[in-house]
Amino acid sequence: MTMYWTTTDSPVGTLWLTGDGTALTGLYMARPAALDLPGQVEDDAPFATAREQLAAYFAGERQEFDLPLSPVGTAFQQQVWAALRAIPYGETRSYREIAEQLGRPTASRAVGAANGRNPISVIVPCHRVVGSSGVLTGYAWGLERKRALLDLELTALTAAAAR
Repeated sequence: MTMYWTTTDSPVGTLWLTGDGTALTGLYMARPAALDLPGQVEDDAPFATAREQLAAYFAGERQEFDLPLSPVGTAFQQQVWAALRAIPYGETRSYREIAEQLGRPTASRAVGAANGRNPISVIVPCHRVVGSSGVLTGYAWGLERKRALLDLELTALTAAAAR
């Protein structure tokens, strides 16, 4: 199966987008090793809508993404990633809150592991998950980027409220 990829610039650095020609399968902040495998084709065309929506998000003009997504993961990971997509723009949830939402109140660490394996960063907003005390905790792409994404959302909300 042919897999497509492209890059796009953002305020948090270069983003690598991957997809199957129909849906987005990944958004990474470092070049994924899988791009070196056979069958990987660099092509901007399958990602035009994703790139437009990302540009609008980073400009503070878009709060939700409307893209076909196809992340690969276990059933539990899929549940966690769906819960991430339900976190409103500019808000955060703790790992414990997500575990409780999924009906698995003792699964905070498993939620953290699934969050860390999220293949579609930003669009599936794993950056909106924090520790129980509200402190920023682990982020696969670095706490500086996590803080930058959260600050971007809060700044956009503040600007919108001021209008």
